[in-house]
Amino acid sequence: MTPKSAEKAPAKKAATVKTTEGKKKTKKMAKVETYKTYIYKVLKQVHPDTSISSKAMGILNSFINDMFDNIASEAARLARYNKKSTLTSREIQTAVRLVLPGELAKHAVSEGAKCGGIRFTSA
Repeated sequence: MTPKSAEKAPAKKAATVKTTEGKKKTKKMAKVETYKTYIYKVLKQVHPDTSISSKAMGILNSFINDMFDNIASEAARLARYNKKSTLTSREIQTAVRLVLPGELAKHAVSEGAKCGGIRFTSA
């Protein structure tokens, strides 16, 4: 039986591209930004003894990306309706209230207010 490290594929290297002069030039791979480290940190804060599979982590990462897009587009729409060219914390807070359902929106707004945004008013 072989050790697990021998079974792994070699790490991906930067792609080499030939230029017009015939010289080889290394092309850097595009950096992919994810929320995986943040999801893992929050999971360990809430449930220290629980682990998460890579498939579940990918699902949560795409969920967060979708929510970010929904909130950002709603906030942009609100700014456009009010003829503003700048997204402020007010538009973000209103977009969160519109996108997220009920109690979840209240919790999100109160957590955002802790971070130094605009004052939270429970109306």
